[in-house]
Amino acid sequence: MTLCDYFSADDDEAAVAVLRTPGGPGQAELDVVFLKNIDPVVTIAQLEAVMTGCTHEEAGERPRSGQLLSEPGDGPPFVVSLSDTLVDALATATRDDLAGFAEPWSMTDELRQTGVGAEATTAVLEHLAGLARRARASDQ
Repeated sequence: MTLCDYFSADDDEAAVAVLRTPGGPGQAELDVVFLKNIDPVVTIAQLEAVMTGCTHEEAGERPRSGQLLSEPGDGPPFVVSLSDTLVDALATATRDDLAGFAEPWSMTDELRQTGVGAEATTAVLEHLAGLARRARASDQ
């Protein structure tokens, strides 16, 4: 089971500094969403493909998509960035948009294998969209 903390930070340096904070981003007083079974590389690239109409491969090749920010020898845990394209798509999506993206995203192999269905993906999308909106409003 993949456990991931999705959070916003002022910049990449501040994001990586979370690794030196006992308890992670929540203890560092960052805006954080705690998720299970939502891999920040493969599953998030699949979400970006669903939300933006590109292929999974195109989403994975976008700048910052799944980019390891922390040093590989220092982890786990690791800090990985999300693409600006995905953050923008999440920040601007309406509630109806998110509901529409939930079903196709839940049908991806990784989410089906972990039993994450459309209802759960709707909730995940709402949490991630809220995080993205707050990050954009705070210029993070």
